[in-house]
Amino acid sequence: MKAATRSHRFDPKSFLAKVGKGRTIATYGENQTVFAQEDPADAVFFIQKGKVKVTILSAGGKEAVLAILDAGEFFGEGCLNGHPLRMGTVVTLTECTIMRLEKTAMIEALHESKFSELFILHLLHRNTRVEEDLVDHLFNSSERRLARALLLLANFGKDGVPETVIAPISQETLAEMVGTTRSRVSSFMNKFRRLGFIDYNGSLQVHSSLLNVVLHD
Repeated sequence: MKAATRSHRFDPKSFLAKVGKGRTIATYGENQTVFAQEDPADAVFFIQKGKVKVTILSAGGKEAVLAILDAGEFFGEGCLNGHPLRMGTVVTLTECTIMRLEKTAMIEALHESKFSELFILHLLHRNTRVEEDLVDHLFNSSERRLARALLLLANFGKDGVPETVIAPISQETLAEMVGTTRSRVSSFMNKFRRLGFIDYNGSLQVHSSLLNVVLHD
């Protein structure tokens, strides 16, 4: 009965907004490392504000962008699956406010039904995103992959109003996300601008018309 009462009163949003036992909050500037590949995996992180980039470095020294994560998303959950070391590196793309949940605090929170439901939805969303990314890389041209990446960065397709002006992101990073060269990204970006799909002059603005590239051959 006590456990049920506690779960009923548990508020995941409040839990993820305030420091507490096993929970700390830190602010980061742009282009700061949250953790690096092969660091000890001992905590899960939750983005309160900002965007981060998740990358992985191969044994041969080649870097790939695995994901761009936004406010409201978790990362570092591999520690819950028994991974002793980080499998990738997380770097901020913008100024960020991030909560760090020690592994023990995260496991304890998962016993709360409302929090576990929130986290499961996160995992399902992430799994769907990974599947969509795989299909994108297998079947779409690099031009369409770039258009999709820009739309995702602008939050088109998510609930709420899209952020047409997106956080600063280099063409090198876009090339890593898309799996092509920087020169091809530059060529596509110029094409998108000529067609009125995007604007960039110090900041990058993405228009909904860019969906035409993704939806049509």
